[in-house]
Amino acid sequence: MPLINMPEFSGTLLDEFAARGTARIDTPVIQPAAPFLDMAGEDLRRRIFLTESETGESLCLRPEFTIPVCLRHIENATGTPRRYGYLGEVFRQRREGDNEFYQAGIEDLGETAVATADARAVNDAAQILANLIPGRKLDVTLGDQAVFEAVVKALGLPGGWQKRLIQSFGNNAHLRQLLMTLASPQAPSGLSPELSALLAKDDAALIAHIDQTMQDTGYSTNASRSPREIAARLKEKQSLTQTRLDGSALALLTEFLSLEMPLSQAPVALAGFADAAGLALGSAIVTFEARASAMEELGMDLDKVTYRAAFGRPLDYYTGLVFEVSRDNAVLAGGGRFDRLMTLLGANEDIPAVGFSLWLDRIEQARAR
Repeated sequence: MPLINMPEFSGTLLDEFAARGTARIDTPVIQPAAPFLDMAGEDLRRRIFLTESETGESLCLRPEFTIPVCLRHIENATGTPRRYGYLGEVFRQRREGDNEFYQAGIEDLGETAVATADARAVNDAAQILANLIPGRKLDVTLGDQAVFEAVVKALGLPGGWQKRLIQSFGNNAHLRQLLMTLASPQAPSGLSPELSALLAKDDAALIAHIDQTMQDTGYSTNASRSPREIAARLKEKQSLTQTRLDGSALALLTEFLSLEMPLSQAPVALAGFADAAGLALGSAIVTFEARASAMEELGMDLDKVTYRAAFGRPLDYYTGLVFEVSRDNAVLAGGGRFDRLMTLLGANEDIPAVGFSLWLDRIEQARAR
């Protein structure tokens, strides 16, 4: 039995989903924890409620629906394209509000017309909220993980730094910290003079030193990294700490992250930024422009949608579009594109995917006001 009451508008919401061609799907409340721990991101990982099965398998209370819906789709071997609608309880620690609450949403799996599917997701979320909270101003904010990744890669940073920056997208405080580190790199600390000297030599001497140290201390390699793996990690850390982003590249990245404007102006602004900076952003810009056009074709007023280059959402599986719909600074809906998630969860082929979730307790509060 649920501990909290289902919102009174739940039936209306399910009708909205059905009208958009979705199939109702439900998933177990108890979920394997590994997919969330591996793929959902640090922000969600530290909020989930963990438990353990009799066999020692790590389990959790369902903290969100995207991963369970994808797992259920793979398990049922259902063909694509497929649109799923869901409504149910999720459980995670929150700074404000109950730790058990209702979420609903739509997951759009297998639609190869990426820009069209993206536009439909944003438009559906905005329209459903407008129907549930009529006459209220809603704020739509949009970002793009793929555009940010394209900018970072075009700057020519080492792979390790690209990964760090991309993983921090949407966490502005952490991103600023990383940029400060790139602007003023520090020498690695905590290394002995002997180890520091070996890092400057060939790999063989470093690996032999680590191997001998592990043998002398009785440290087994059976349950840990091998000497070769440790040496490679030390080399990578040294490379990362010694990397300095030159002033012009740092200024370009900072300029990009400061971009904020109505979506109607964003395609031209991004193209102008890329041309002036001499950066080839490739398919990311093409998809961005196509998405904006598709949103306009659906009747969305792009002057009332805000594009913010630094905007992301705190889930690691997003790959392109990210967006939120809010009212009075309360996020009522959020979603984005997660094209890599299906294969990471075990699908035999690449399946493009986009979706959004609705926070029903916040919508209920907005309706009451």
